[in-house]
Amino acid sequence: MKRTTFNRAFITICMLTALCFTAFSFTPKVGLDSYEIYLNNKLILKQSVNQPLNLRVLQLSQASSGDQLHIIYKHCALQGAGTNRSITLKDENGNALKKWSFANATGSDLSMVIPVKELLQLEKMNAAHHLSLHYTARELYKAEETLAFLHSR
Repeated sequence: MKRTTFNRAFITICMLTALCFTAFSFTPKVGLDSYEIYLNNKLILKQSVNQPLNLRVLQLSQASSGDQLHIIYKHCALQGAGTNRSITLKDENGNALKKWSFANATGSDLSMVIPVKELLQLEKMNAAHHLSLHYTARELYKAEETLAFLHSR
């Protein structure tokens, strides 16, 4: 009699353990949005959105007017690019100085390209202000995401 009770308890524990392993082996794909910023083809900034803003500084002092900034923003839920994407350059008061809108990404090229010449001109015209780049897309949970602060000096 005691042996039968022990076997049932042992089998029940084994079955519950197997059920737990099975249930927890299927995890949903969760994560954070992330982005990369390239100056031409050189990676200059790679961030997840949970990292502090003080680390998000773009050094454009080495850039020339013929260079291009490539920004690739990946949404965690989509595993790719968002829709209705745009990048806005703002001053410290939140005033939009320039907005670049981009077509929805198709294929493997997720990049949004901004001519450095335009950034340098806007930075020169607004030298007394602290400038920052902001990303917006339909898939963002909040209105916009601050990508980086500009610093060319």
